Amino acid sequence: MKKIRLMLVDDHEVVRVGLKNFLQTQEDFEVVAEASNGEEAVSRAMTAHPDVILMDITMPGVDGLEATRRLRVLCPECLILALTVHDDKQYFMQMLAAGASGYITKQAAGDDLVAAIHAISIGNVFLQPALARWLLEDYQRLARQSAQTQPSTQSESDEVDMIGLDVLSLRERQVLELVAHGSNNQQIGQQLELSPKTISRHRERIMHKLNMHSRTELVKFAIRTGLIQLH
Repeated sequence: MKKIRLMLVDDHEVVRVGLKNFLQTQEDFEVVAEASNGEEAVSRAMTAHPDVILMDITMPGVDGLEATRRLRVLCPECLILALTVHDDKQYFMQMLAAGASGYITKQAAGDDLVAAIHAISIGNVFLQPALARWLLEDYQRLARQSAQTQPSTQSESDEVDMIGLDVLSLRERQVLELVAHGSNNQQIGQQLELSPKTISRHRERIMHKLNMHSRTELVKFAIRTGLIQLH
């Protein structure tokens, strides 16, 4: 059985030791690298090429947010799971915007952490259910604002998502679904038997048609329209 290669990034050694001991009780996990800050994380990821990186957020020097941004460019095949003490909407949104494929707090149960790693390793998105409510709150807030500014066209809000989907081709919908699940261009290309460059062009067209500018916006749109389901 092919093991999922993990890297642990946390500035507290006792946390890394505890995580490592727990994760290595799972027969399909292998901890291949550790780092105590974002700078080390980027450097060691480039050497170890882990499948999933468990990333703390607040660390001295380069923090988890900046490390995630760098890794999405330098090591796009490395999938990142934010593992943090912060039950905080700002950090949650910032990590998703930086390119993390999931977010879970250190207070979560061990089984939830294992489930998150498995989900991310196959290209899915994992958002701890208690935290995913923030995405829904954003939708509701935007809907209320729209209703207040355009009270006579409230029924149109239900049509926006359908219009958004209708402007996408079948192939673009397939690409959007895989993007929302956290897959990169190479992984999507392998699944759809297309080149990464072709996938990149599809992503550009999708963003242009939907007037969106980040993967986070695409994930929100995919959830809202039912293309993907939250765990």
